[in-house]
Amino acid sequence: MAGGYHIETMDAADVATAIAWAAREGWNPGLNDAETFFAADPTGFFKGVLDGDIVATGSAVIYDDSFAFCGLYIVAPDRRGQGYGLALTKARLAYAGDRNVGIDGVLENVRLYERIGYVPYYENCRFEGRAVAPVVVSNHVVPIQASDWDQIRAYDRQCFPAHRDAFLKAWLGQGDARAVCYVEDGLVRGYAVRRRCQMGHKVGPLFADNRDIAEALFDALQADIAGEAIILDTPENNADAVAIATTRGMTKVFATARMYQKGLPPLAYDKIFGITSFELG
Repeated sequence: MAGGYHIETMDAADVATAIAWAAREGWNPGLNDAETFFAADPTGFFKGVLDGDIVATGSAVIYDDSFAFCGLYIVAPDRRGQGYGLALTKARLAYAGDRNVGIDGVLENVRLYERIGYVPYYENCRFEGRAVAPVVVSNHVVPIQASDWDQIRAYDRQCFPAHRDAFLKAWLGQGDARAVCYVEDGLVRGYAVRRRCQMGHKVGPLFADNRDIAEALFDALQADIAGEAIILDTPENNADAVAIATTRGMTKVFATARMYQKGLPPLAYDKIFGITSFELG
């Protein structure tokens, strides 16, 4: 590894560059991912710089005093295998400090991640298909309003290891997206977000009390995009989540290993039908 290599914090423009790299890698990012990701932790994105050029990118988004999530890890194709990525990862873990750190690691690199302290717990599986307009949209599914914030925030915390207010507000309010919740007797019993990507749409998160509610949310988000590509990233430790995808004829295209450094967080895994993103957890 060249001696002139060093790690710097990314600014918003650099994060946009990292998202462009992700597109080049075939990750199919959302059209607003640069802005929404950066909102999560403006000092949590890093670049490896060699002779003035970015040769590696990665994030270590800190959500609170106990949890962080690493992602957006890419090394320029002509610089791989030269130690630049490992140096960047060490810097990201140093930034995360003593927190429990999570990642969605590509399956072929699980052993490499284990060497730096990560432990695999389950797989998150990406399913792709074509949106189908439902015959009936449940009248319990409604657009998320500002007045729903407290309930959405509380519901999200059941399914994610930390409160993530800045990110969640940006995620719910992004353009080219729909954010809906399932309300019954004044109580939010699930919510979901669909965002437009370079190819089609991704649904995530998809959190719900049970499969029926998750299906109502997922189906409602297809009503206006019938025929377009739709993507759902499901945790395989929730059989009902996987069943929602497979019974709709969606195809599994790849999977990642959800890994943590300090143990599996205590979450309502039976309510997680679709994760938010591979990059931020």
